[in-house]
Amino acid sequence: MAIKVKAVERQLKVGKDAGKYRFMMQAEIYNTLTPQKVVNEASVRSGISEGALSAAWDAIGQVVKVWATEGHSVAIPGLGNMRFGVRATTVEDVNKVSSSLITTRRVIFTPSVEIRDELKATSINITCFDRDGKVVKRVTSSDPGNIEEPDDSNNQSSNDDGPTGGLTPNPGD
Repeated sequence: MAIKVKAVERQLKVGKDAGKYRFMMQAEIYNTLTPQKVVNEASVRSGISEGALSAAWDAIGQVVKVWATEGHSVAIPGLGNMRFGVRATTVEDVNKVSSSLITTRRVIFTPSVEIRDELKATSINITCFDRDGKVVKRVTSSDPGNIEEPDDSNNQSSNDDGPTGGLTPNPGD
């Protein structure tokens, strides 16, 4: 298997290079698999009935939602951990702290070592399209497979979650 990426030549609309053409890459999504398709495949691979798997799938989904909304990081077997978080603006004065400082709510997923290793080992195939939609080049990855580090709740410089609730303290405070 390989991750398919397309690089499309597009004209930049903003910034210092506005008006210039650049190749922009994005992963191609084949389609979205329905929960029923996943349950069917898991049933074939495990020998467990579709009804039992479907009931378990629904129950796990409910548990994840409830526990995540209570502030837990929830383990998803074989995949990693999921939790809810926020991004927020910082303020110097405690009297200015309010929910209006929250800029976005987020779902934060930290993949398991096995998932990270699988991603690192998966090749990437890039198809380049010019501005007219013609294929001009195909590339297969030879990169080292570096993986972005997940958000770390102990790293307060990311202005996300952690003991300060999404607010990064000012240096010297």
